[in-house]
Parts: sequence; C-alpha cells; structure tokens
Amino acid sequence: MRILFDHGTPAPLIPFLTGHSVTKAKDAGWDRLANGALLDAAEAAGFDLLVTADKNMRYQQNLTDRKISIAVLGNAQWPVLRRYVEKSCYRRQRGDPRQPCRG
Repeated sequence: MRILFDHGTPAPLIPFLTGHSVTKAKDAGWDRLANGALLDAAEAAGFDLLVTADKNMRYQQNLTDRKISIAVLGNAQWPVLRRYVEKSCYRRQRGDPRQPCRG
C-alpha cells in the first residue's frame, strides 16, 4: 500500500508500517498544498491512503467521490501515539496474526 503522511503526521510512526511504502508530503514537494489540492495530487500519484491529523478535513472537503482512503489520527503527538503503537505491537508478539511490528 502507498501511504502519504500529511505534514502533521509524526514521522516516528513510519518504521511501524512494515510492508508499506510511506512518503511524507514534504518529501513529495506537497507540504504547502491545501487539503483539496493535496488530495488531488495524492490520488493522481496513486496513493492509497492519506494519514493526517486534520480532524476538520471531512467538513472542509467533499470526500464522496475520492478514491484515496483517509485516516485521521485522534492525537498526533508522538509520545501519546507511541503508547498505542507499542500496545498493538505487544499484542502482535503474543500471537495476533496481523503484520509484524518493528520500530
């Protein structure tokens, strides 16, 4: 899966997404694009998922006919998010069949 991280998404999350190709909007030269233009560029480039911390995107954009999936982080602060990531990794190590963690 091709994943695009919006500018507010914490980069330390990337190593935990094994088996996926992750690109930061800044690295693609899209860090100054507004939400609509960012979604257009991401879809045109073939991204499957946009990970963002923008909780208002659904109110600001018409997402009905979008091909890209959007995951909105409830809290984009890495120290907080890290607890959830590590908890998920612990479950996987105890036999959960989902993809393995690393990081």
